[in-house]
Amino acid sequence: MDRSFIAQLNNYRLTTAEILYWMPDHRHVLQSFVWQNLDLAPKFPALTKFLDFWEHNLDGKVHRVRVANAQLIKPAEFRFSNGLYALH
Repeated sequence: MDRSFIAQLNNYRLTTAEILYWMPDHRHVLQSFVWQNLDLAPKFPALTKFLDFWEHNLDGKVHRVRVANAQLIKPAEFRFSNGLYALH
């Protein structure tokens, strides 16, 4: 079995974080880094571990982190369309 598929069945979601950080050599310049992994919302333990690693091992000071996540395995959605269509 695929490990990521098993994780998704256990409520892990695809999580994307945009990390804005100050460049160590040019402290007035912001740089963007995108991190993506399967993680558990709302506590995001994998992202928290990564940001902890960043804080203790990298020189660029984090300015802002924006997080988005999406459940990949979910029931299908069915919606009726609005409008009237004429078939000829």
